Amino acid sequence: MKRRGRPSRFWESLAVLIVKPLSILLIRRAWRGGEYVPRMGGVIIAANHMSWSDPVLLSHYLYNNGRWPVILAKSGIFKVPVLGHVVAKLLAIPVHRGSTEATQSLKIAEQRLRDGGCVIFYPEGTITRDPELWPMAGKTGVARLALTTGAPVIPIAHWGAHELLPYGEKKPRLFPRKTFKVLAGPPVDLSRFEGQPMRGTVLREATADIMAAITGQLAEIRDEKAPESPYDPKNTAHTG
Repeated sequence: MKRRGRPSRFWESLAVLIVKPLSILLIRRAWRGGEYVPRMGGVIIAANHMSWSDPVLLSHYLYNNGRWPVILAKSGIFKVPVLGHVVAKLLAIPVHRGSTEATQSLKIAEQRLRDGGCVIFYPEGTITRDPELWPMAGKTGVARLALTTGAPVIPIAHWGAHELLPYGEKKPRLFPRKTFKVLAGPPVDLSRFEGQPMRGTVLREATADIMAAITGQLAEIRDEKAPESPYDPKNTAHTG
């Protein structure tokens, strides 16, 4: 029997058996906001991106809050023997960058949402390059999906994955044991965009609202004041 938004029980159990104990072993948990994660129906999880380890750690958070996390992964992973087969069975979505198939991942994500899936998106499109590790300016794909499908956007901020596996490093820093802090918030209110044409201005404003929610939650986690404007790697004049 097909399980809406979830892989087969075999593949789900196998992934949980491997990932969950490893996550518990590597990090301490300081998780909040789980009540904002819907237990049923298609939902977009919009999060900041700081480390190659945070998709796994964030997946643990979502699973413990009743959802199977659907992850977007580089298309090359799907070509790796065995591993590619496994990630496909776990409902991961291949991302084709710099090709004519680049938009295909959004089409698959839309179908996953309509099937009741919980899809993790990093609106920044990559790990943040902000010198202080604040979220960067977001890309409009998440906003477009939200407005097209009507799926709620749950903003999630996290902190600590970068200490376990800093960007650019291949070996995790296991000691001392790191703390992974997570804070989920209420759905981003995008009601003012309903019924409007999907033009660039609308999508950029909706994206800005999503990123502002994530950034505000990260400021709460860090107990620091966030920058007045997000870092944009395309803007060489940006001073942070």
